[in-house]
Amino acid sequence: MKGIAIGLSNNSKEILKRLKKTEFVKEIYIAGSSKDDVKVNELIKVKRPREILLEKWPEIDLIIFIGSIAASIRIIHSFLKSKDQDPGVIVIDNKCSKIVPLIGLHQSNTQNIACQIANLFGGEIIETNNSNDQNLLSLDAFGYQWGWKRSGNTKDWSKLVIKQAKNKEIFCKQLSGNSLWKTSESGEIINQSNKEKTEKTDSTFHVSIFENHSTTWHPPVLWIGIGCERNTRKELIANSLNNFLGSVNISHYSIAGFATIDIKKDEKGILDLAEEYNLPIRFFSKEDLSKIIVPNPSNVVQKEIGTPSVAEASCLMAAGEESKLLEEKKIFKNQSGAVTIAVAESKNQYNPNHGEIHIIGSGPGDISFLTNNARKALSRCTVWIGYKMYLDLIKPLKRSDQVVIESKLTEEKERCSKAIKLAEEGIKVALISSGESGFYGMAGLLLELLQKIKKENRPYFEVHPGISSVQLAAALSGAPLMNDFCSISLSDKLTPWPLIEKKIKGALLGDFVLALFNPQSIERNWQLKSAINLCLKFRQGDTPVLIARQVGRENQSKNFFTLNTIPFKEVDMLSIIIIGNSQTTLIDEIFLTPRGYLKN
Repeated sequence: MKGIAIGLSNNSKEILKRLKKTEFVKEIYIAGSSKDDVKVNELIKVKRPREILLEKWPEIDLIIFIGSIAASIRIIHSFLKSKDQDPGVIVIDNKCSKIVPLIGLHQSNTQNIACQIANLFGGEIIETNNSNDQNLLSLDAFGYQWGWKRSGNTKDWSKLVIKQAKNKEIFCKQLSGNSLWKTSESGEIINQSNKEKTEKTDSTFHVSIFENHSTTWHPPVLWIGIGCERNTRKELIANSLNNFLGSVNISHYSIAGFATIDIKKDEKGILDLAEEYNLPIRFFSKEDLSKIIVPNPSNVVQKEIGTPSVAEASCLMAAGEESKLLEEKKIFKNQSGAVTIAVAESKNQYNPNHGEIHIIGSGPGDISFLTNNARKALSRCTVWIGYKMYLDLIKPLKRSDQVVIESKLTEEKERCSKAIKLAEEGIKVALISSGESGFYGMAGLLLELLQKIKKENRPYFEVHPGISSVQLAAALSGAPLMNDFCSISLSDKLTPWPLIEKKIKGALLGDFVLALFNPQSIERNWQLKSAINLCLKFRQGDTPVLIARQVGRENQSKNFFTLNTIPFKEVDMLSIIIIGNSQTTLIDEIFLTPRGYLKN
């Protein structure tokens, strides 16, 4: 993103510095003359706003003003052209308590960015557009969230949006791409048109690979197979592709990538074309291509390179299982070379450069324990995936255009695989763990699976830390983790019990405070007793113990015991147990492991 932030007074320096740390802003300015004596951080430039916009307007896609809305409007009014060309504009007050998306609410994704900034800074977003007020789908913008590209005249899209705002019936005819959007609250309002007679020309938008409709979203589902003579110029390949697509009414916006034989890994024309389109190329061996049944095998190609097909076979291989050959090969020639092109349609869209996975630790329960960074990530993501109970706790933050995918407690791998698949399709996904995702959560499994994907093909990922239940349990009881401590899970479903015992013994030998996760379930009803018996071999029976249950949730409780008095029947999987070390004290219900300050 090419964004800038402009502070309209010297009071905006700190907000500018915070904005510079986000992905939305590349340069920051304070309004004024370069001759003004304004002491600012070296990263902040001092310049008149009009001079900034004269230089930056053609290349930026976002402007954030810190200061007055009226002043911001006066600065930008002479630069505004049209909603499909202008950058997004957001205005923030000097305390960062109010965030107002002003221009580009749809096309420039300004509404979503403003929401992310509001969550990150703890401010309030002021929303004024109809889509949000009425939980309507932003017809001319929502497809970007799903990894799609848009075609059609801006005026036609505007007419559609106006009809929707007037509560007129809107139809959609989807022929390709991910259809999860239909399950969102906003998506359910749209009528799904499956028959021509139910379509209304002026009230229907399409989701397809074709470009002959006035309003169309294009999912990237097409793989272009290319074969060519050695040293064929990029211009011939590009012109041939354009002619081919135009002749069959297919939009180049629907291309997911290119495919060819591996001996073309150094074919400059193909490489340059892929770079121009900013799309991937998949290369296949002649042995693999020979296994694909195609309608137009060539004996000439077979004799020359060892496979009867390059264009048709490679596009089918790239498109994957359940794909279909959409257009058979065509040959284009001139004096500079020859090109063969074929098109296959994949069942799944592919756009990993646009997709993201945000692994979010949602905290122990109540939304108040969710970090601003996690809130920002949740607002950025189109799809939330997680265990139903954890999702229910954060559902008040969900917008009507976002989709929730619920799963069961034991389906961790399926959750991660689903998140990766959706991100590869170009969708921004939030993978939710309770507490801290890096403590017995989803982060480790997700990253293990990502390591199996080639680095250049991996979607972007980010881990957002959360507050662990053990942190909150400790805070509720005092400061038992003030010195060194160990956290150990007593679940032996993934870790053998002898290894767990070894870890407990090592922690006891080192006189660590012990925090026990997953202490006991209906199926695992002996491990906790075994662990406590081991503790009693190293620690006194009157060592203080905290049992905290449902921390951060409605039925939260905390109770103190000793190693000799633990009520095993009252402990379950919703409990956290903290066992003190030799120095830990419990005085007037203050649970404390001293750091040693008073000795100094």
